[in-house]
This record gives sequence, structure tokens and C-alpha cells, in this order.
Amino acid sequence: MKVPSPLYKDPIYNGAADPMVIRKESDGKFYMFYTQRRANQQVDGVSYCYGTAVGVAESVNGAQWHYRGALDLNIEFGHNTWWAPEIIYNPDEKLYHMYVSYIVGVYQNWGGDSTIEHYTSPDLFYWDHIGSLSFGSARIIDPCCYRLLDGTWRMWYKDERQNSATCYADSPDLYNWTYRGIAAGDEPQEGPNVFELGGKYWLIADAWKGQAVYSSDDGEHFTRQPGYILAENGTRMDDNFRGAHADVFVTGGRAFIIYFTHPDPNYHPRSAVQMAELKIVDGVLTCDRNAEIDCDWQNNA
Repeated sequence: MKVPSPLYKDPIYNGAADPMVIRKESDGKFYMFYTQRRANQQVDGVSYCYGTAVGVAESVNGAQWHYRGALDLNIEFGHNTWWAPEIIYNPDEKLYHMYVSYIVGVYQNWGGDSTIEHYTSPDLFYWDHIGSLSFGSARIIDPCCYRLLDGTWRMWYKDERQNSATCYADSPDLYNWTYRGIAAGDEPQEGPNVFELGGKYWLIADAWKGQAVYSSDDGEHFTRQPGYILAENGTRMDDNFRGAHADVFVTGGRAFIIYFTHPDPNYHPRSAVQMAELKIVDGVLTCDRNAEIDCDWQNNA
């Protein structure tokens, strides 16, 4: 099935951002979780980016998506903020784990201390709060988790107190985490995402001028690839903006990058989710965001 452009738009607030995708074990459907920015609200400053819930969209094939609702994650009084969810499935527990950036309240300008909140769920819809992660910093956001070959769970995230570097921590069980250091600190960035393709680990991160790309043989020591992907505006509908805060979904030996854009230069808050395919050419990770792609995840999962 041909992938449309845009792939998805939030029908409530028109501000889907920071998307990630996971396949549900019980029914094989695919779910997109994202920051539900309130882009169509007439508010001051960047407060449309705060007070945000985690939106949920559903698909049976990866190409056609529809809105299901928003998660109820509140853990204390107030209208609070959740950004950039990361969800993984632990087959040892038969349980989903979500790590999500959390800020108390709503701000008109960029600010507010942040933690990473940990939740678990048996079904992706109803979540129990487990606790908070801070790793000694009051400004961490954008977690990404991946299980290494030795069984270790590794988390990468942005630490604004360390010049917005991508830092990382390890856990044997997804509950107890140990800070390890900086994974990528050559330039400020956010929204790290790690995946395997072509026998290597790849790390991408939003450098606000495209996605920086790193590769690794062990998931720990990453080497920067020159340049950026998704840096130039695309030609598809609603794709005329750099590709921001992305997730990569690998299935059937193919890697699909799901990212968001701000397609309207006259009204920046509006955003749309797009999809393109990643390929390795002569050892370099490439992305032609204008290429038409087919997507049938149900038969490739």
C-alpha cells in the first residue's frame, strides 16, 4: 500500500509531534504515540507545546492511521505536560514500559524542570505509574530504549544541563538504571533514536537542521556520519520543512523513519507526521524523503 503524505495529522489539536510506533503483541496492530501539541489553540508564546497529552493513533498496515484518543497519565494536581513518549515491550514480563518526558504545569516560554516518568501497561492503553528518573539532572527529556545483544536495556536521552548532549544509562530489568555518560556530544541535539539495520546500531538525533546520524558496532561507541538526513525540504504535501524528532520502525528488513514537520510557514504551530524509508548505501545511512514507498507492515512483521 502506498504511504500517503502526510502520514498522519492529529484531528483534535492539529499538532502531532515526536511520534513513535510500536506493534501490539496481542492483535498485531500498530500504534503511534506522540506529543499532542495544542496547535489550533489561540495561546501566547509556545504554551501550545505545554499542557500536552500523549496522543494515540492506530493502524493495521502502517500506511493508514486513525485517532484513538489520549492517555490519562496525570500523577498530581494541575494541567501538566507530557512530551516524546518511548514505549517498549519486555517479553520477559509480557509487559509494556513507557518512559515519557514530564514537566509540571504550562509555560509561555521554553522552560520548566523535567524528569522522565516510568509507566507500565499490559495493553498499551491503561498505564500504572512506577516512578521518576532524573540521572542527577533537572532537565532531561526525550528517552529512547533498546535492548542490546547481551540483554542489557540501554536508554538514550537529551540532557539540557550537558549542552543538550545525548546521554545514556543502562538497566538489567527496566526498573533500575545506572547513568553511563555521553553517547553523542559533538553538537546540541534532541530526540535520539537507536535501531539496528545492516548489522550495525544506528543513532539519529534532531540537530534542528536535519537528523544527525551515528553508527556503532556495540551500541556504546558511536561514530558520526558526515552531514544530515531530512535536512532539505521535501516536495510532498505538508513535507516542506526539515524532518524533526523522529522514530525508526524496522520490519521485514526495511527501516521506516517517522518524523514530524511544520508545513505552514504562516502558522508555525501546525504539524504533520510523515514517513520515509532509510537505506544503507556504501555504508552510509541515506533517506530520499520524496520517494514513493509501499508499506505493508502487517505481512512483514
